[in-house]
Parts: sequence; structure tokens; C-alpha cells
Amino acid sequence: VQLQASGGGLVQAGDSLRLSCTAPGRIFSRSTMGWFRQAPGKEREFVALITRSGGSTDYANAVSGRFTISRNNAKNTVTLQMNSLRPEDTAVYLCASKNVISSNNYHYTDPDEYDYWGQGTQVTVSS
Repeated sequence: VQLQASGGGLVQAGDSLRLSCTAPGRIFSRSTMGWFRQAPGKEREFVALITRSGGSTDYANAVSGRFTISRNNAKNTVTLQMNSLRPEDTAVYLCASKNVISSNNYHYTDPDEYDYWGQGTQVTVSS
């Protein structure tokens, strides 16, 4: 299963970027979708998630108020809008899917709980 992430780039502090991730429909429609990031020499960390229904979201404290996650079920796409970027946001950003039943609104923030991963997209924020 291939998740395709895109939208990364090199920006200056304070700028915005919009990341997108597309998954196969049979996967996307049954999944909580998450964004994670990994900086050099650091562990993979949770950034944001949106539940299968789209009715609930969650954010890491470091990005809360600056990042917004959303999903378009018709296009099988999850988007991460990143505003007011900071140098410490520099990392490879990865999208992931977690298969859940329709009534499950649990917030999965552990990367080990996710089933499928995209290849990652580099975000670099200069000061």
C-alpha cells in the first residue's frame, strides 16, 4: 500500500506550507489519518491526526494553533496546513493510516499503532 505525500519545501520562518497525502480509497475510507515528523537524530514524533469520520482532530502541543489537519474523503486526501513555521519544524513529514471501525474516535498518537506509511516529504524552515 502506497501513501503519497507532497508539498514540502524550503521556506523562511513565519511562512506557510501545505502538505497533502493521498491514499488508496479502500484504505483511506476506513482509516484515522496521521501526520508525523522526524528530524535528523531524533525519534519520529506525532504532529496531528484526524479520525476516520473527520469529526475529531488532535495536535501535538508544539504545533497546536499553527497547524490544521483536514481530510477530503471524495479525493482520498489528508492535508496539513502549516502556518507560522519555525526552524524547529524542520523535519521529514510522513503521513500514515490506521485502520479503524467507523465508531472509533480514539486518538492514536503512537507511530507504532499505524498500519501504512508514505515516503515522507522534507520541510526545511530557515531562520
